[in-house]
Amino acid sequence: MSSPDQPRVLVTRPVPAVVRDFLARDCAVDVWSGADPMPRDVLLERLADSSGIVCVVTDRLDRAAIDAAPGLRVIANIAVGYDNIDVAHARARGVIVTNTPDVLTEAVAEFTWGLMLAMTRRVAEGDRLVRSGRWEGWALDFMLGSELRGKRLGIVGAGRIGRAVAARAPAFGMEVVFAVRSGTPVDPQRLSLDDLLHTSDVVSLHVPLTPENRHLIDRRRLAGMKRSAYLVNTSRGAVVDEAALAWALEEHLLAGAALDVYESEPDVHATLRGLDNVVLAPHLGSATFETRAAMAELAARNAVAVLIGRPPLTPVIG
Repeated sequence: MSSPDQPRVLVTRPVPAVVRDFLARDCAVDVWSGADPMPRDVLLERLADSSGIVCVVTDRLDRAAIDAAPGLRVIANIAVGYDNIDVAHARARGVIVTNTPDVLTEAVAEFTWGLMLAMTRRVAEGDRLVRSGRWEGWALDFMLGSELRGKRLGIVGAGRIGRAVAARAPAFGMEVVFAVRSGTPVDPQRLSLDDLLHTSDVVSLHVPLTPENRHLIDRRRLAGMKRSAYLVNTSRGAVVDEAALAWALEEHLLAGAALDVYESEPDVHATLRGLDNVVLAPHLGSATFETRAAMAELAARNAVAVLIGRPPLTPVIG
């Protein structure tokens, strides 16, 4: 039973009972129980008397939302990325922002490889064919894909997830190179971004969405990729210019793509939805029972730590 002097925490999505119970030990908990995302007006209304919020990447914690909560002390994002939060304004208001690194690294890395295999071996395309009843049987030259062994994997973003993806490459017999955004690379495993794009057979994106990374993969860079290459994005949708990607695929400037994230989720570029050489997943990178529960638990622990006067476990820094 909460007491009137307990800090109030708004939780914008249903969370496991163990997480809700953990929050309730020290806080009054207000959990949105709707199946759909919390409407903007409801978010602003419920934030008004909240000391903390446990939110997800689809919740926009911009200046207006932060200012709607005069007593707000912590924003605990259930995600590694935090481009949905105006971090600078939060800091100016004295609000601590936290995220959930590490706990989803392995799940996203596994899923990235799942997308690579589905894309290069045409698994999703084949699944659609079988379900449609149009499959006419085995043939020697039917739906040939591309093997990964002996190919180069270019990793753009050498953070936790990028390195975890790279660590699995030897099992598939792939050479790994990483992109260096500035300076002259001195390690043969590190290339300039353009050189990586020019020479890699599979390019996998693992960078945060920052102003510098918006449309990092644009029309010019797509045109510079090998025509036999594949692009995978499990980072943030706007890192790739979707219109440019649709153009490049239609013009056969690369062999295929696999996307788990999109510029305007849940909307996806209409051309991409109509192409067979694109695997489209509905933002499932961290979607395992184990990982999503661990993410929610870490976010709750961050919120409670701040609200009882302790340092957060995983604050957003920089």
